Amino acid sequence: MRHVLEEAAIWQRDGVRFAMASVVNAWGSAPHPAGSSMLISDSGRVVGSVSGGCVEAAVCELAHDVLAGGPPARQRYGVSDDDAFSVGLTCGGTIDVFVREASGDVPAARVAADAAEGLPVALVTVLDGGVRPGAAMAVGLRGISGTLGAAELDRAAVHAAEGLLARGASGSVRVGGDQESGDPHCAPATELLVQSLAPPPRMLVFGAAEFARPLVAFGALLGYRVTVCDARPVFATKERFPEAHDVVVDWPHRWFDSQGERVDASTVVCVLTHDAKFDVPLLRTALRSPAGYIGALGSRRTHEDRLVRLREAGVTEDELARLRSPIGLDLGGRGPEEAALSIVAEIVALRRRGSGLPLTSLDGPVHAARRPLVGR
Repeated sequence: MRHVLEEAAIWQRDGVRFAMASVVNAWGSAPHPAGSSMLISDSGRVVGSVSGGCVEAAVCELAHDVLAGGPPARQRYGVSDDDAFSVGLTCGGTIDVFVREASGDVPAARVAADAAEGLPVALVTVLDGGVRPGAAMAVGLRGISGTLGAAELDRAAVHAAEGLLARGASGSVRVGGDQESGDPHCAPATELLVQSLAPPPRMLVFGAAEFARPLVAFGALLGYRVTVCDARPVFATKERFPEAHDVVVDWPHRWFDSQGERVDASTVVCVLTHDAKFDVPLLRTALRSPAGYIGALGSRRTHEDRLVRLREAGVTEDELARLRSPIGLDLGGRGPEEAALSIVAEIVALRRRGSGLPLTSLDGPVHAARRPLVGR
């Protein structure tokens, strides 16, 4: 979503006419969640995706109708539609897509700028009702940009957006319409799409070892802001970890202590130092933090020795129960790349509440709706 809004801001700046197609709701095995967006220019350029390729051609046709002077349009695509086979959504999911022209009153530049600085921001769009379907505004720490056409609707939209933004969630919401209250300031019944861009979750990798290099790359690909920390300056270099957002030379526990409230339930901590003088003070601190995932590299023997040292350092059994060690899932892999794959597999399974079992052994939707336990 971030790269789509960045491109939208560039197209607006350059005077390109284009439409924005956004997923309003998704059911079943739809490949992209609510809030996912795609840009379609009047010259046929496309950025982003709403279905992983299944219905893009049909959405592009709808976008060109809008750009030709048609009103904002909402269309459902799924296996229950008569046109499902022709548009190619054969994966078993259903999506609602809203398409409108993204003219200058859509605050793409504001949203893209806030997201680039790591500030939580949401793009709010009128889907139905209200004053003007397709109207948009930005809501975030810097206040609001744009308007939905009426002050009372703007207030209701801000309230709704802040609620979803706090959870890092996107989707459609209904506001207003309380006719029985008699309040002249009540917003009209309106359906909104809230697309949240909260700061990316953090992956903290301690130990600039060879095993860390593919893990850092995987973490960046998964959308984490990745930091590598090691006390040894010869190993902790940007040249060795080009995909890392930050490379820090410091004692792991001291740097972790300095992060304070920046460590939250979405934070992933991977301890690869494999050295008790680094591991024990760091894990003692990390296991008492809100971090959602804490794993440590090492053999079974190393793990047992680590547990003894952590207990001697005052770590409780409840705190130790949070430690995932040896780190990763049992994939039978060898070498740094496959070890990194097993680590990110465990992180994703915990984050998305996956079973870690082969899909062929399970029934039900492939993309089942689950409440994330780690991250967003």
